[in-house]
Amino acid sequence: MTLSEFLQRHAAEHRIPDDLCQTVSDIAQTCIRIGSRVRQGALGGVLGEAGTGNIQGEAQKKLDVIANRMLIDALQNSPAVAGLASEEEDGFVPCRENRRYLVLFDPLDGSSNIDVNISIGTIFSLLAKPEGSLKTESFLQAGNRQLAAGYALYGPQTLLVLTFRHGVFGFTLNDSGTFVLTQPEMRIAPHTAEFAVNMSNRRHWETPVRQYIDGLLAGSSGARGKDYNMRWVASMVAEVHRILTRGGVFLYPKDARHPEREGKLRLMYEAAPMSLLVTQAGGAASNAHMPILDIVPTGLHQRAAVILGSAEEVAQADALHKAAEAA
Repeated sequence: MTLSEFLQRHAAEHRIPDDLCQTVSDIAQTCIRIGSRVRQGALGGVLGEAGTGNIQGEAQKKLDVIANRMLIDALQNSPAVAGLASEEEDGFVPCRENRRYLVLFDPLDGSSNIDVNISIGTIFSLLAKPEGSLKTESFLQAGNRQLAAGYALYGPQTLLVLTFRHGVFGFTLNDSGTFVLTQPEMRIAPHTAEFAVNMSNRRHWETPVRQYIDGLLAGSSGARGKDYNMRWVASMVAEVHRILTRGGVFLYPKDARHPEREGKLRLMYEAAPMSLLVTQAGGAASNAHMPILDIVPTGLHQRAAVILGSAEEVAQADALHKAAEAA
């Protein structure tokens, strides 16, 4: 079943508006073009630094800038889109103010991996535009109000994973340039023996996070009673796709080096859309204190701590934080 056929069937089954499906289709087509630029690599002159920085003060890769521009251009011409917000833009980008949807995206997640040919991706989220004029506050909606979310993964295969809040579905790009349904109803097992975290930051974590990870590292001789394997790709898209495919838990906790921040990852462009996908697949997602999808953002570039994946592991990490707060 092609993506187009799936969207028609899924829309009819769940009463999803046609223009919402069309907007997702427009994003998917743009991701195909982004994937083509990614594959060109050095041959296309797209590797290396762009010589510019984003609002977070991070150096942009050439492909960050290219992918961001491609999505903006495509969605400004998408008939149902009222406005956009991107991790790479200081403020929102207006489109057609009287239209129905807002699109938020990280144009190229994991871009530090571009030059070494490790999987990267595009993350996107769709919200309903509130009534009234378009303004920053229009975008500041809790993740549980997302209408749809998804990502494209540019790796050994180009994949598209999406949800309209009725399950999670995975598609693979074929040789004809068409996404084909290959992973219907993706589910995350509640139990796992695999975790993903950047261990080099351990000394900067809050005590409950260190306690949780130390429990996993203790293996079968510790309180958890089983051995765990660790993975770390440094690309959230790749980490989440592995969890959706075979289970696991991913952590990017709060860091004492930046006490003014709630975390590293961007709430609206990374944490919220990935949390919707994970919870729709039967997993859980938390900032260690509350469900990520319940957080109401106060700014376009707000950050969040993230623990997501197999429900048992997220609950265990949350319990350690609650115990620390109660002590």
